[in-house]
Amino acid sequence: MTKWTSKNIPSQYGRTAVVTGTGGLGYEDALALARAGASVVIAGRNPRKGAQAVSAIKQAVPGAQVRFGKVDLANLASIAAFAEQLAREQDSLDLLINNAAVMTPPERRVTSDGFELQFGTNYLGHFALTAHLLPLLKAGRNPRVVTVGSVAARSGAINFDDLQAERGYKPMLVYSQSKLACVMFAFELSRRSKAGGWGVESLAAHPGISGTGLIPNGPGWWSVAGMLRLLLWFLFQPPWQGALPTLYAATGSAARDGAYYGPDRLGGTRGYPTEEKPPKQALDRSVAARLWDASQELTNVTFV
Repeated sequence: MTKWTSKNIPSQYGRTAVVTGTGGLGYEDALALARAGASVVIAGRNPRKGAQAVSAIKQAVPGAQVRFGKVDLANLASIAAFAEQLAREQDSLDLLINNAAVMTPPERRVTSDGFELQFGTNYLGHFALTAHLLPLLKAGRNPRVVTVGSVAARSGAINFDDLQAERGYKPMLVYSQSKLACVMFAFELSRRSKAGGWGVESLAAHPGISGTGLIPNGPGWWSVAGMLRLLLWFLFQPPWQGALPTLYAATGSAARDGAYYGPDRLGGTRGYPTEEKPPKQALDRSVAARLWDASQELTNVTFV
């Protein structure tokens, strides 16, 4: 593809979408989808930020069909409640973008269910959310799930001996594990959907290196990562561009079920969407199946 942008998104009129994350890439995803005519639920845990995002999108796109949905991905009960509420409001769902994330808090923190915060929010929260929304997705029209990884997934490993980083917490290693898990989940969901006849496509994407609030909202501006973000600002592409691989995976007519998309320049750190080779460890089917089983047990969900 050549410099694919949000202007190339085919009409999304009549399609419904859920995007997790009210700022940064999630906001850009929701804005582009609303502009293309989709009915969008922008989902997050902060109603104030959600209202601001909805207001900004409606200002930019008069007549946009967009609303906020409250969900805390660090709380399994909140995830279940969000899915139940959505099922009361609509009969189907065409698109789910698993985007929201936390990155490298300097000290180990846990979710309300006792999971390490990054693994619990970035991966397990989206795993559970997808399971709860699967009945709506099965009823959707050409439904897709796009799960957002990271360039950090390249250095990730699934540590089954210490999934929750209880024995030792190294922020970036744990973040990398969570994002590798997201990519592996996308591929495993694709395989299981095909095997089970669910009719749901599943793709993975990553934004390269993008100038969102993820770093300052995690370790903070005065951390090493935060200072690099300030000093090397020119390396970070704008959020609208970082969102393009996800948007392509979500809407591109040639996007392939089970494929991985990222930026096309400078080692996948910036540029326009292209299909890329996933990290080798993301293709290990035995690890993916083991991770799936462990995740179902941890979150007490099943994909049916």
